Amino acid sequence: MPEKNVIEVENLSKQYILGETKVSSSPSGNKTTHIKQNDQRVNGNIFWALRNINFTVKQGEVLGIVGKNGAGKSTLLKILSHITAPTSGKIKIKGSLASLLEVGTGFHPELTGRENIYLNGAILGLTKPEINTHLDSILDFSGIQHHIDTPVKRYSSGMKVRLGFAVAAHLNPDILIVDEVLAVGDTEFQAKCMGKMGEITKAGRTVLFVSHNMSAIRTLCTSAILLSNGDIISNGSTLSVIADYLLPNGEHENTGMFEWSTENNPGGTEVTILSVSTLNERNKTTGVFYTNSPVTIEIKYRVIEKIPASRVIIQVKDTLDTIAFTSTNQLNDSDAKSPGIYITTCIIPANLLNQGKYKIFVHMGIPGFKVLANVFFALSFDTILMGNTGSLDQNWQGVLAPLLKWQTIRQQ
Repeated sequence: MPEKNVIEVENLSKQYILGETKVSSSPSGNKTTHIKQNDQRVNGNIFWALRNINFTVKQGEVLGIVGKNGAGKSTLLKILSHITAPTSGKIKIKGSLASLLEVGTGFHPELTGRENIYLNGAILGLTKPEINTHLDSILDFSGIQHHIDTPVKRYSSGMKVRLGFAVAAHLNPDILIVDEVLAVGDTEFQAKCMGKMGEITKAGRTVLFVSHNMSAIRTLCTSAILLSNGDIISNGSTLSVIADYLLPNGEHENTGMFEWSTENNPGGTEVTILSVSTLNERNKTTGVFYTNSPVTIEIKYRVIEKIPASRVIIQVKDTLDTIAFTSTNQLNDSDAKSPGIYITTCIIPANLLNQGKYKIFVHMGIPGFKVLANVFFALSFDTILMGNTGSLDQNWQGVLAPLLKWQTIRQQ
């Protein structure tokens, strides 16, 4: 029996008028919303947060929604959650829906945590006895038992997130929507939430999950969509959408290659650097790699005047400018070089770098004598977690994630 669609979105658009404050809400009590676009001209700048969005979600599907900040992800989830209304288009949702978007969404600040649990349960159509059966699990998961009878307005953002996720995850809605709000919680609680979401997905419930953590998206989601500037630009398998998300967006540092023009080549009268590239196992230029695949860094340069033995140094840093490592070819390349074009390569082995974005710095010089060329930031590349640590359900801390040899023996 084919799986039925539980969410259908057709030509969905959301327009904002910059400089104006306008509050709107979707019709209550109606899970199918039709809104015709208003053709009335208005004064001010028009901003389309979403434009002609179309997709469906099947029962039991776990859909990842990815995109840069400002892509329209949160706006889409607010429309699906009936927090705001679309400007035009159609949405159809079958079944009960719980959402965890902004911190405190769905909570009445004057009510206690306990009272808000019953309120949210009632909104989902549960009776008080049904909510009671879940109460202990919610309190235990949230870890805020001692504050459950305190008004929510006195909760910290972390406490609100803990209770909000516990309520949304344990009251068994047909559809669960979770935004990046989980990032507010501490690392231990995030791991706890990821484990619970894994349980939810295995139970066959439908989940929409927004995150900038590609490891979490890849682990949890059966499919994904990529939003950019209010449009869906990629829709399909999780891995293909992640790859599209990490592809360059008009910026040279993530294209897998940067080539200098003759007017601004790094270097001087003896050596100039022509290009720096990152290559995959098939020797193709790319800026996206799995962590269990090697990364080849290629430096192409021109020797203008004969030089004695020189060296090339690369330094790889993360986005916080933490140095992952520094390496040189000094021991492997001790020959003098006559005029010509040369290519020097360095291979970063598989299962070394953790998931993330890395920046490449290049230096050429004659040891102890002269700097020939410096590139303080050549280009960057991204890595997607794939099997480094033997655990695919979380992204471990650290710049490096080496695949180490482990052994357990029984002594007696």
